[in-house]
Amino acid sequence: MQKGIFVKDMAAPQEAEGVFVITLAVQGSSRNGPYWRLVLADASGSVETKIWSPLSASFPALHAGSFFYARGRVSTFREQLQFTVEEGRQLSPDESAALPLADFMPASPYPLDAMLDELLALAREEFRHKPWRKLVDGVFKDGELREAFRTSPAAKGVHHAYAGGLLEHTLGVFKLCRRLADQYPELDRQTLLAGALFHDLGKIREFSGGIANDYTDEGRLLGHLEMGVEMLAPHLEKSGLEPGLQRHLKHLILSHHGTLEFGAVRVPQTAEALMLHYADNIDAKMAQCRGLFAQLAEGESWTPYQSTLGRAMYRCPRTPEEDKTEQRSRNAKKTSGERMLSLL
Repeated sequence: MQKGIFVKDMAAPQEAEGVFVITLAVQGSSRNGPYWRLVLADASGSVETKIWSPLSASFPALHAGSFFYARGRVSTFREQLQFTVEEGRQLSPDESAALPLADFMPASPYPLDAMLDELLALAREEFRHKPWRKLVDGVFKDGELREAFRTSPAAKGVHHAYAGGLLEHTLGVFKLCRRLADQYPELDRQTLLAGALFHDLGKIREFSGGIANDYTDEGRLLGHLEMGVEMLAPHLEKSGLEPGLQRHLKHLILSHHGTLEFGAVRVPQTAEALMLHYADNIDAKMAQCRGLFAQLAEGESWTPYQSTLGRAMYRCPRTPEEDKTEQRSRNAKKTSGERMLSLL
């Protein structure tokens, strides 16, 4: 069976037909009878979907993680796309097995091995205190943990919600924190960077990953902040890290969401904790902007309203790139000026 339309290519008003994976399936009831509320997804994104009565009665059960063929119409509701199914069916196991999974599993646009190599190389460069090095080595020499860190998503749907998203986000936050530590040398650089490296470690267990990425039971009950501290505990015990540094690292992890309202166990109470919170937030917000702008068609400037940002976003005209001839001339003048200064 052919994939058909991708979510990113849906527009309103439009007829659409394709195969998708169900990531959410909830039954509801309206004045016209029972209906299904679905979220259908593929590697390009997801779309809110409705199956209204009487067609809804054709599906006594629908489950997240199953493949679904749908034909229907695309419209907008509260500035968001909505897909209304007019014909549909669940695919058989044989049909599902024949589908190319790359069409349905979003993944980081960057090579995972290259990102992990870069992150570990930066860690080797930065961690000079032996207990910090021992902690990092202990975590990443655990083959199962290392592989999960390489491939896990960083969210269910807000930012970096794809295979490799956790690694991509961690690398981004780590590099941001390096720059912050360069700017503010009063920060404890190695503790800040350890917080950046491990702040979202618990997401390995918070999300199921795979086709129907969702929260695990312990993810819902505990959350990735508490689980991250729990996962580090045996490695901290073997590291020989001073008790005060261990306590500070735990605080960084438990406070990096910034406020209790947004899931922090404690608000940031050290300068390093504040820096980590802001770096984490910047990287997450930029990932959301990239995802929104990537969905805009040529000539479009405004994204739909984004509830997690509380606004629609505008893609501004960009400053023209510098002419390469002018850039070479400017660099040549700079080099000549440097030579003159060296003679003085």
